[in-house]
Amino acid sequence: MSLYVGLDIGGTKFLAASAEGNLQIVRRVRKSAPEALDEGLELLHSMIQEVAGGGAIDGIGAAIGGPLDWETGVVSPLHQPAWRSVPLKQIMEARWTCPFRVDVDTNIAALGEYHACEEKPARFLYVTVSTGMGGGQLENGRIVRATGGAHPEVGHQSVDFRCRNRRGVVCECGASDCLEALVCGNGIRRIYGRPAEELDQGEWNEVGYNLGQGLRNIAALLVPDVIVLGGGVALGAGEKLLRPARTVLEESLRIVPVPQVRLSELGYDTALIGALTAAKNGLR
Repeated sequence: MSLYVGLDIGGTKFLAASAEGNLQIVRRVRKSAPEALDEGLELLHSMIQEVAGGGAIDGIGAAIGGPLDWETGVVSPLHQPAWRSVPLKQIMEARWTCPFRVDVDTNIAALGEYHACEEKPARFLYVTVSTGMGGGQLENGRIVRATGGAHPEVGHQSVDFRCRNRRGVVCECGASDCLEALVCGNGIRRIYGRPAEELDQGEWNEVGYNLGQGLRNIAALLVPDVIVLGGGVALGAGEKLLRPARTVLEESLRIVPVPQVRLSELGYDTALIGALTAAKNGLR
């Protein structure tokens, strides 16, 4: 019986899960992420061993922050300072003698959400609205990559926005007027002076309008059939955020079809399911 392991390697927490061929999780474990690289690698090995339960592993998949090289498996996640030019694929395959696949967390999450779709859309986009904002694009189930493995940075587009505190619109990338600065958790704190969960509906209408403008750009250029939203901000707000965003799409988008826009079906398991999908099916 085939056994696969998925890893979600974050800056504050590590998640690991195992599944059989149907990719239904059978074991899982969560641990706080250590700062030191060696300690982090050893923790991942122990978590893999725990969820494998003594079984032979057929493949391991992992989601991690960028930048990275998905083909060589060398990672340098921005929010984990001790992890620089780490040959993670080489390390894991030497230890576990099975294929190891790793990609940026938004691409892996897109695979997970696509796997959960009953009807597989030809053109699919996953967008996470959390502490920051990012996305992963699939065509016929395959990750869309540009030169050098680059993927769409949906949070770093400029939009025609509404904001009652324009001085608070500061993107961490250094550019001006980025969508991420208007809708992500850090941006919301800067603009409104409190966390997303404390916004009133009037403020959500403003955030949702800005998100809708970004989704309008995405739909006009990429023509996705389905856009799935995940991440803590989107999942926490739900329809308070989606309703005004959909209104912008429906009222403003012309010529191209309005895509289906919905919340993640997997919630906080998106990256884990995606990592298991990569473990089984690969990344090509």
